[in-house]
Amino acid sequence: MVRRSVDARKKPDVRIIYTVDVSVDGNEKKILKSCGSKRTTIAPNAYYKAPKAKVPVTERPVVVGFGPAGMFAALILALAGCKPVVLERGEDADTRNKKVKHFFETGELDENSNVQFGEGGAGTFSDGKLNTGVNNPRIGWVLEQFVKAGAREDILYDAKPHIGTDVLLDVVQNLRKRIQALGGEVRFRSQVTGIQVENGHLSALEINSTEILPCRDVVFAIGHSARDTFSMLLDAGVPMESKPFSMGVRIEHPQSMIDKSQYGSCDLPLPPADYKLVCHLDNRTVYTFCMCPGGYVVAAASEDGRVVTNGMSLADRNGENANAAVLVTVNPEDFPYEGVLGGMHWQRELEQRAYAVSGCYKAPAQLVGDFLGCRPSTGPGSVQPSYKPGVTWCDLHDVLPEVITDALAEALPKLDRNLAGFSDADAVLTGPETRSSSPVRILRGENRQSTVGGFYPCGEGAGYAGGIMSAALDGIQTAEMLIQEMENRYGQ
Repeated sequence: MVRRSVDARKKPDVRIIYTVDVSVDGNEKKILKSCGSKRTTIAPNAYYKAPKAKVPVTERPVVVGFGPAGMFAALILALAGCKPVVLERGEDADTRNKKVKHFFETGELDENSNVQFGEGGAGTFSDGKLNTGVNNPRIGWVLEQFVKAGAREDILYDAKPHIGTDVLLDVVQNLRKRIQALGGEVRFRSQVTGIQVENGHLSALEINSTEILPCRDVVFAIGHSARDTFSMLLDAGVPMESKPFSMGVRIEHPQSMIDKSQYGSCDLPLPPADYKLVCHLDNRTVYTFCMCPGGYVVAAASEDGRVVTNGMSLADRNGENANAAVLVTVNPEDFPYEGVLGGMHWQRELEQRAYAVSGCYKAPAQLVGDFLGCRPSTGPGSVQPSYKPGVTWCDLHDVLPEVITDALAEALPKLDRNLAGFSDADAVLTGPETRSSSPVRILRGENRQSTVGGFYPCGEGAGYAGGIMSAALDGIQTAEMLIQEMENRYGQ
């Protein structure tokens, strides 16, 4: 079995579609003819193999950041025999999970160990969705590495594979242990606070403002919440540019409503339904992102005095509510702040506004009916918000800028035409969702290096990916390029 998907286009006649590969004996032409139209012949796919370095590694490459891009870059380098050193500002997954739960319960934030920072990156607390629109031969290999590390085998063939935050917490630790077993080193609580450059080439990294680590090659795979690192790189002269990104809110509905809308009156034992919606307005796009069936809206702050929301699901996706981000595209010309980091400063402003509504990490929330009616909400309707440590009912027009609220108000009724009940009056909007993608791009050339030699920016934070799988792929391809450069350097 190579693929399994749900076809609900003719609901309630919902079908589960399987694609299987078979090898046949006998007269192939006769067998193909008897199968009708739903068959094709295939050649064995070229199986991706991790490269082996053909050089004596006297200077171990460094990987900064241990999210999916950094993790898979480190794995490729370790499999190649390069024994990478990984620097992660956050903590290991077990310690990090305890800090996150403590934050959800008490509102006491650790700015370096939270939903954004730590082993596995932000994706660890975002369901572990592995679907991507990218067509890349490395995808199957990445899925196999997750399974080897403890993920369920169904991710190998499900059309929309996901691991679940509860399982992913163990998976990322097992991937780290594999890297360590191959000679790699992973150092937590190790933030890169400076870089040193000699003759246009990287020469060393400063760690925690106290330690100098000489290095010639670094895969810089920071997440897009590493704002202090962006500022440091800009001050150090690393070329960067502002880029379009998206901001908005999370929306919550009963999962049962989503199931009924997507499947109809169907009694098949189907998985919790998901959705993906888009609405093109005159000058921008509104779309859903990171949809979490049976999931929870979570507190994703990484800076003191700022509120951020995100979404996650556990492996069984059995929560009462479904949630997704509803995002509005914004462009550099929309930013109220100038400069390369203008989008980042705008994110911070909106997160501070959200915090000011309650004076704590309770998130601003409003019912869709009240939002469309431009009146503040005073409490929930039929949908109980799942966000911890709780919400503060308000008018989101007082928190978010008009460029976002106007687009949401126009798009919500239109999105309802594609998913019945999407703009139901009792659906809950919780915000702000500001960290969907990076507001900056760290520039790199075709060799994946910055103009600073030996500096390889990659992944979401660098502006080259938009999810776990695409980030992992970018990390792999960056590590491959680094290995090739090392071989050229040593004349192999």
